[in-house]
Amino acid sequence: MDLQLKSERDAEGIVTLWLDSPHRSVVVLDGWLLDQLHLFFDRLEAGEPPAGFVLASAGDRVFVAGADLAEIDALPDDQLHAYLTEGAEAFARISALPCPSVAAVNGAALGGGLEIAMHCDGLIASQPGEGAKPYRVGLPEAGLGLCPGWGGTQMLPARIDPAEAIAFAATGATPVLPDFPAGLFDEIVVDATDLPEAARRWLKSNPRTEPRSTPRCMDRSNCDEIREGLEAVRESLPDVPAANAVIEAVEIGLADGFSAGIAAERRLLVSLRHTKIARTKLQAFFGKNKKS
Repeated sequence: MDLQLKSERDAEGIVTLWLDSPHRSVVVLDGWLLDQLHLFFDRLEAGEPPAGFVLASAGDRVFVAGADLAEIDALPDDQLHAYLTEGAEAFARISALPCPSVAAVNGAALGGGLEIAMHCDGLIASQPGEGAKPYRVGLPEAGLGLCPGWGGTQMLPARIDPAEAIAFAATGATPVLPDFPAGLFDEIVVDATDLPEAARRWLKSNPRTEPRSTPRCMDRSNCDEIREGLEAVRESLPDVPAANAVIEAVEIGLADGFSAGIAAERRLLVSLRHTKIARTKLQAFFGKNKKS
């Protein structure tokens, strides 16, 4: 397979990668894009280490619309588990870079789109352009009877108020600008054209030369706060399989760490899609998209 994703290295050694889905109208995390990510990182790691890494999007309306649900739903359980593992391994290569990383979010970042962004050290967003609709950012999987599968339950509570993060993941709520929770973005710029410079400025202000074993997530420094957040919101969450799966994944992550938490997400997502609630919601979702 040839590498088709656009990337560039500037004179200071900062590498920018533009996520893309040339065969679609918006950027979607499908098998093709996951393969492209691995190919890109193979080549990046074979060369001179970057001084910084910017994750951007070639889309002009969304950053990443999420995963391809139709592709996911068509996979047998073992292949779906392998697909989710491949994605997790691709995203982890961002954290493993020996340099600071930042996501330049120029539009909707949903599900896997937010999860890949949160594998970066920093997140910067731009306001919608003049006349453009506000865009959403979040983990909408529970709205379809599913749960996040690429670390959303493990990372979001480490970036925003834990109780709010867990509630978002358990209900599928996706806030819009200017209602993003405090802490999710390190900076919000006025226009998407300001993102490249803001990203470079952030990288230079947050140097790092050692790889990270995990992205910013639940760990010893924040586990007590996240546990308190979980208990504060637990009784208010809906008693449905998707919300219960989010709670379980958070509890496992708190007890056993990021790798165990994201493995629990994969297991739970694979099983959730067979529930009656998920089948009904997914069929309605596919029917709506087919009509549109």
